[in-house]
Amino acid sequence: MAKPFTLGVEEEFQIIDPETRELTSLITQLIEAHTPLDEITLQPELHQSVVEVATGICEDIQDVRRDVVKNRRTAAAIAARVGMRIGAASTHPFSRWEDQKISDKSRYLQLVEDMQDVARGNLIFGMHVHVGIDDREEAIAVHNQARYFLPHLLALSSSSPFFNGRLTGLQSTRTLLFRRLPRTGIPERFRSYSEFEAFIATLVKTGCIDDGRRIWWDLRPHAVYSTLEFRICDLPPLVDDVVAITALVQALVAKLTWLHRHNMSFSMHPRPMIDENKWRAARYGVHGKLIDWGKKEAVDFSQLAEEFLAFVDDVVDDLGSRKELDGIGRLIERGTSADRQIKVFEETGDLKAVVDQILAETMIGVE
Repeated sequence: MAKPFTLGVEEEFQIIDPETRELTSLITQLIEAHTPLDEITLQPELHQSVVEVATGICEDIQDVRRDVVKNRRTAAAIAARVGMRIGAASTHPFSRWEDQKISDKSRYLQLVEDMQDVARGNLIFGMHVHVGIDDREEAIAVHNQARYFLPHLLALSSSSPFFNGRLTGLQSTRTLLFRRLPRTGIPERFRSYSEFEAFIATLVKTGCIDDGRRIWWDLRPHAVYSTLEFRICDLPPLVDDVVAITALVQALVAKLTWLHRHNMSFSMHPRPMIDENKWRAARYGVHGKLIDWGKKEAVDFSQLAEEFLAFVDDVVDDLGSRKELDGIGRLIERGTSADRQIKVFEETGDLKAVVDQILAETMIGVE
């Protein structure tokens, strides 16, 4: 019997030319260079300079680390066969969206037809974390409560301070780019799974979407799998950060499930309140303040992170993830990828040096 709260992680990598440090539209060449011995599936995305890989269904966080490391090592080896490298960060420091080719899959061509430059300009890379919950009604109850913590996860993962050759002033530029698309952002609360299903069915019936996968909220019950899918995160370059954030997501779902089963719940704040914290997380990352809506005051993120860890602490040992969750404290202490990218640029004034750092960090603990 499978363990509860199984995990899956999807990572969207940049395909980068090691000479020019630019994005390259070579997903087709990577797929052609793939062999059955590689034991990995490479998925195209909207832009041909993106390659997505996913773990299998992982029973615990140690399985996640194993799969993430294997996926990065294998994807890097395939990219090397065509003279390219892979980079993990949620925007490229200077490559322009206007220069990127669109994938020729019909779903992506239709997306561009529907959304025009909003889609073409969506040159971003993310990380999605799935947590298994078999009971759909329970999943909706957890979904409603977990929304509050989405800004916290964004701050911890921030890795996109540059776009189109500019230091944007944001820790997560990806967040502001993605919000231009419809059906994105913090989701609403749903009273039941049937209410959620009815909403999706209405969108399909009216031609707004063709299926539930066109809902791109920061958190959603997955349309096919029995999972909650957390889509809020930037993609951290460091494997350790990917693993720590995934462990925190799993612990959050486990704790909220425990509360639900004991007829208790975490406070469910209105979406505008959560959106305010999401903006603060995108702007300042782990160095800002989020609003504690219960106390009605701004609180340092480091303090809120400690409270977050304390909130989930009583489920951590059952999940076997205490060692991995210790990485959250180290992440805050050393800063996020966004902090390190900015520091390199301030020291060198060279965006290619920023790319070099992203490439190097992507392979730490992998090669």
